[in-house]
Amino acid sequence: MYLDKIIHSHRSAAAHEQRNLDDLVEQALSLPVTRGFERHLRQTSDQHLAVIAEIKRKSPSKGDLFACLDPSVVARQYESGGASCLSVLTDQQFFGGSVTDLQQARSATDLPVIRKDFTVSEFDVVDARLMGADCVLLIAAVLSASELQRFHDLATEIGLDVLIETHDESELDRVLGVGARLVGVNQRDLRTFEVDHQRAERMAALIPTSAIRIAESGVRDVADAQRLRNAGYDAVLVGESIVTSGDPEESVRKLLVA
Repeated sequence: MYLDKIIHSHRSAAAHEQRNLDDLVEQALSLPVTRGFERHLRQTSDQHLAVIAEIKRKSPSKGDLFACLDPSVVARQYESGGASCLSVLTDQQFFGGSVTDLQQARSATDLPVIRKDFTVSEFDVVDARLMGADCVLLIAAVLSASELQRFHDLATEIGLDVLIETHDESELDRVLGVGARLVGVNQRDLRTFEVDHQRAERMAALIPTSAIRIAESGVRDVADAQRLRNAGYDAVLVGESIVTSGDPEESVRKLLVA
C-alpha cells in the first residue's frame, strides 16, 4: 500500500527528532503574519470556483509528471492563470518535492501557499510555518483523534490556516469535531491511488456551508470542475492535470469557468 509505506517513513523520521519544540514554536510566533490562505479562498470563491494549483514533480503511482519543473516559473504561470492559492509538495522521497520548491514558488508570487506533505508530528506543523507556508495539510486517515486536535490547535496558535483532508463520512465527523474551517474531500484513495469521482459529490452536502469546501485530486477538466461547483464546492485542488498539460496558465484559466 502506498500510504502505509509513506506514513511509516514519515513516522520513523519523526521518532528520531532531536530539536526542541518549544524553541521552534517561539521562532514561529515571531514571524510576520501569513498571506491568508483561507481568506483568499473565501474572497475568490464568491465569484467563481477557486483553484488551488499544485506544484508536483512526480507521484508514487505514475512516476515523473514534470520532474524538471522550475517552481518559480510554474508558480507565476498559475498566478497569471487566475489561481487563488498554491499547493507545493515538500515530500522528497515519494513525490520529488522539497522545502526549496515551496520557498521558490512563494517568493515568485503573491499567492498564499499550503505545504502539501504528510504531517505526523508537531515538528511537521511548526516546520511548515518556519519554511514560509501559509497553510498546513492534515490528513484525517493517518492521524488519531488526539493528533488531529493537537496539530490543528498548534497550527492555529502559530498563525497557520489548516486544511483537513477527508475520504469518507466517518472521517468527516472527526474533522468537523476538531473545528475545521477548510475541509477537503480527496477523490483519490491514498491506499490504492485510484480515483472515485462520485465521492466528492456524495460528501459535499454533509459539509457545513460555514466551512470552505475543497475537492481534491482527480479534477481532469472544466467539466469535472463544473460538476464539483454544482455539488457545492468552493474550491478545487488540482495538480496532475495542470502540471502535465504543457500550458499551466491556460489550464488554470479554463477551470475558472466553473
